[in-house]
Amino acid sequence: MPTIPIPSSPEHARRPAPEPARLPATSAGVRVRRADTTDLDALVAMEQRSFSSDLLSRTQYRRHLDSDSALVLVASDGHQHVLGAAVLFFRKGSGVARLYSLATLLEARGRGIAAALLEAAVAAARRRGCRALRLEVRTGNAAAIGLYERRGFRRTGHQPGYYEDGEDAWRYEKPLD
Repeated sequence: MPTIPIPSSPEHARRPAPEPARLPATSAGVRVRRADTTDLDALVAMEQRSFSSDLLSRTQYRRHLDSDSALVLVASDGHQHVLGAAVLFFRKGSGVARLYSLATLLEARGRGIAAALLEAAVAAARRRGCRALRLEVRTGNAAAIGLYERRGFRRTGHQPGYYEDGEDAWRYEKPLD
């Protein structure tokens, strides 16, 4: 997959862990590609560093990497470091894909990695013939909500107590026609 130039926008759909020091912002591109089993350790480590609840387990990641109904994308820099990941689900017979997870390493935020992953997720859903991409986001996650809305997602509903810790979620959808 070609290198995608990335605009700067932070994101994440689940509960973030406390924020560490940030890397300097850069306009350098990142590569977004399909994850494989060699990324498993980095995906699990990123998950544990990025979120304090609603974590994907190693077993879940392994299952998603091998599934025809899931797609795991990773964003990496020129040194092959995993900087972020997106997990999409596709249901047979449905024209709607679901963005289950979108995460970037805390120290890599502000470099447009989430935007690049979101763009790649939209492209992947279109390639699969989906008519829409849906997601849930914490009602208190202003950065992610801003990213989704800037990228054409519209709020379609509210899900009380959606997350493991009881926080509500907004449902969003983007038409892909």
